[in-house]
Amino acid sequence: MSTTRPRNATGDSFFAWDGDTLIVNILGKPSASKDAIGKPKGTQLKVSVTAAPKDGRATDHMVRFLAPQFGVTVSDIEVVFGQENVNKQLRIHAPRKLPAVFSQGSLDLQ
Repeated sequence: MSTTRPRNATGDSFFAWDGDTLIVNILGKPSASKDAIGKPKGTQLKVSVTAAPKDGRATDHMVRFLAPQFGVTVSDIEVVFGQENVNKQLRIHAPRKLPAVFSQGSLDLQ
């Protein structure tokens, strides 16, 4: 297992590419006033959702919120870890678009 943190062109380390799969480290904020993608915070991207943190429902809601942001279906997003935790990692298979926070570096969809 690699100990290298994923890094983008700006030196942030909240995401990495594994072929055509985007790996994103998330800091979730459940019970927020609105669903929103925030700014990177260290090695994580802040994502707020309105759902309460009960039995993984906030993570399920987050995946449903994020799918159209990346131009994928819900089934294209895998929760690697953190289903019932604010710290999570997602694998997004073949995203067709990227939220603006990802364009702050020199990212290209292949």
